[in-house]
Amino acid sequence: MKALAVLTLRNEGAFLLEWLAHHRAVGFTDFLVFSNDCDDGTDRMLDRLADLGWLTHVPNPGPWDEGPQWAALKAADRHPALRRADWVMTLDIDEFVNIHTGDHTLASLLAVCPDVDAFALTWRMFGNCGVERFVDIPVTRQFTRAAPRQLHWPWRALMVKTLFRRSAFRKLGVHRPKGETGPVRWLDPGLGGRLFSAPGGDHYALAQINHYALGAMESYLLKCDRGRANREGAAFDMSYWCDRNFCDAEDTSIAALDSERERRRLLADPVLGPLHAQAVAWREARLATLLADERWRALLGRLLMTPPARVVDAATAARIRRFRQ
Repeated sequence: MKALAVLTLRNEGAFLLEWLAHHRAVGFTDFLVFSNDCDDGTDRMLDRLADLGWLTHVPNPGPWDEGPQWAALKAADRHPALRRADWVMTLDIDEFVNIHTGDHTLASLLAVCPDVDAFALTWRMFGNCGVERFVDIPVTRQFTRAAPRQLHWPWRALMVKTLFRRSAFRKLGVHRPKGETGPVRWLDPGLGGRLFSAPGGDHYALAQINHYALGAMESYLLKCDRGRANREGAAFDMSYWCDRNFCDAEDTSIAALDSERERRRLLADPVLGPLHAQAVAWREARLATLLADERWRALLGRLLMTPPARVVDAATAARIRRFRQ
């Protein structure tokens, strides 16, 4: 079975090796990675990983009509790597597939549901929990508190990413593929065609997406500086932070799949190791540049002053949703 992960990157070299090691352990056999406007050496890391046979790297320079991610997905639709794949998933560098059945691999998930063509895996938001400084430690070990198993608000925290049989769809999408080729057998937690799971209920029984959308406060500043991958020039703000900063439940389930040995092996490579260190140093230097500006210092101050998001109960969430009608 060939399982392909499609990824778009800009200035994320400090997190790349952890992400790749984890998803290779999960069972992805191939990676199609697009990069644009990298200042931290991410593109050079991808070139080295391509030389080592780990992935296919495609430069994705602008300008783009709809942002770099949509441009990358359209290019991926035409790429031979997609045609060779049996299963495909579009992911971001802060999203980690976390399977709870069998040996925690894609093969185990597919064995439980052999007739399914598309698995809609819900985000589980992992909050910041007061971590201020960026440090070069795997994010899956640093951030272990997340949204509760039942979350009623906001809907943005319950969006999905889809693992799908390539032959069942014609085009990639950020959250769900497009263009069904025939009847599709979905396994989803009450989506009803939406991009997010129905509020309430346990969305994480078989698998989930660990979404480390915030990271350390310093990392969040750099994320804001980078901009949104699917909206050219769009900024992050405090609303993005508030919608995702859930720290209510301990969740260390991702540790059941050990990828640390593979990460360390990549770090030991004579080219990748120094490039990773350069990417870490770039983040520290860029952060110092940003904090020389009062606007960025003010944002950091707001992050420091803002407590974790409060979980909204079912009745209150229902009352808010009634106004949508």
